[in-house]
Amino acid sequence: MVMLMDSVKTISKHNRSRISKMLIMLFEHWNLSAKDQLGLLGVSKNNRSPLQRYRRGGPLTNDRDKLDRVAILLSIHKSLRLLFPHNRNLVYSWMTTPNRAFNERTPTKLIDEQGMMGLYIVQNYLNRQIGR
Repeated sequence: MVMLMDSVKTISKHNRSRISKMLIMLFEHWNLSAKDQLGLLGVSKNNRSPLQRYRRGGPLTNDRDKLDRVAILLSIHKSLRLLFPHNRNLVYSWMTTPNRAFNERTPTKLIDEQGMMGLYIVQNYLNRQIGR
C-alpha cells in the first residue's frame, strides 16, 4: 500500500493539471454529457465541481482511483486511434455507440454500470481487437 501511495505522490500538481486538460479535451471529442463524464470518473452525478475545476485547468485529484481511471480512459482513446487510424468520426463516436460485445450497451453505459470493472472490460476488449 505504501508503494502505491508513493507512486501517486510522484505525479506533480502541474502534471495533474496537464492531464486534466487532456481529459476534458477527450470528453469533448467523445461528445459526452456531463453525467457520462462524471460516471466515467466515478464521481457522483450530482457533483459537477470536479469537471468545472478541470475545465479551468485545475489538477486531477491526487488519488489512485481517479488517476487509474484517467489512465485507462486515455488508453482506450489510444486503442481507438490505433484501430481506426483513418476514421476519426468512429474514434470519437465509439464510446457512445451501442456494441454487440457489450449486449448492445454503449461502452460509456457499461462503465457507468460496472465502474472500474467496466473500464477494464472496455480496455481489454479493445486490446484484444488490436491483437487480432
